Amino acid sequence: MKQLKRGKLALATLLLGVLVGSAHGQDLTGRLKKIKETGVITLGVRDSSIPFSYLTENQTYIGYAVDLCLKAATAVQRELGLSKLDIKMLPVTAVTRIPLIANGTIDLNCDSATNNEERQKTVTFAPTIFVTSSRIMAKKSSSYRKLDDLKGKVVVASSGTSNIKQLATLNGERKLGITILTARDHAEAFLMFETDRAQAIINDDIILASLAATSKSPGDYVLSSEALSVEPLGIIEPLNDPAFKKVVDAAISDVYRSGEINRIYAKWFQAPIPPKGVNLNIPMSAEFKAVVAKPTDSPIAAEYALTGK
Repeated sequence: MKQLKRGKLALATLLLGVLVGSAHGQDLTGRLKKIKETGVITLGVRDSSIPFSYLTENQTYIGYAVDLCLKAATAVQRELGLSKLDIKMLPVTAVTRIPLIANGTIDLNCDSATNNEERQKTVTFAPTIFVTSSRIMAKKSSSYRKLDDLKGKVVVASSGTSNIKQLATLNGERKLGITILTARDHAEAFLMFETDRAQAIINDDIILASLAATSKSPGDYVLSSEALSVEPLGIIEPLNDPAFKKVVDAAISDVYRSGEINRIYAKWFQAPIPPKGVNLNIPMSAEFKAVVAKPTDSPIAAEYALTGK
C-alpha cells in the first residue's frame, strides 16, 4: 500500500513537472523561444515621441509606451521562468519600426504607432494604449485653422507615419495643391515648422500638443478644431506569433484591470515630465476609458467613436 502511494505521488510530481516545464519554455516557438534562448528582449524606442517614447539628456529612453512595454517584458520573463531578462532598447523611426519587427530585430515597438488595417497585414498590435486624432497645427499669428486654409501652402509630416499618407490622400481629393515636406522624425518636423520652412505640421494631436508644450514658445501654436481621422495607438507586435501575443496582451490588460493604468497615465499626461518639467495636463478621454474597461486591439477607427471634439 505504501509503495502504491509512493507511486501515485511520484506520478503526480512528474505531471506537475511537465506542466511547469511547458509553461517555462519547453516546446516554445517564435519570439518566446528566441527570448528564452538569448535571455534578451529588444524594445523599439523613439528619440522624440513625447510623452510616449523619447530620449532624455542622460541618454535614457523613457515614456508612457516604454513603461507599458516594460510591464509586458516582466510578464514575458515570468512566463519563461527566467531569473534574469536583459532589456535592450533599440532606437527606431516611423519608417524602420515595422520592418524591424517583421525581421525579428525588435520584439516589441514602444511608441505612438497608429493601429490600422493596412499595418495589420504585416504586424499586429497589443490592446490600444491611447486614442487620438490626426490634426494640423499652425502658428496663432497665421490664418490657418483647418486643412482647406492651407491650399497652395507647405505642410510638414514625419516620414513613415499614417498622417503623411492621409495628408497626401486629402490633398488629392480636395485638390489643395499642398506641398508636403517629410522629416526624419517628430523633432525634425517640428523644427521645420517652427522655423517657417512649412506653414503647418500634421501629426496625432497628442504628439503635436507635446511638441508645442516643450518648445521655446508654447503659446505660439494652435491645433485645428478639425479632426482629420481617429487614431488608435498601440504597441506593435510580430505577426503570426499567437503565444507571444497572448502574454503581451494579457500583461497590458492586467494593467488596465488592476487600475494601475491610472497611475501610469497620470505620470505622463497629468504631471510634470522630463526634460523641462512640463505638465501636458491631458485627462484620460472617454474613448480610452472605454478601452481600459474593455481592452481591444481593433484597427477599426469607427469602433472607438471619437467625436473629434
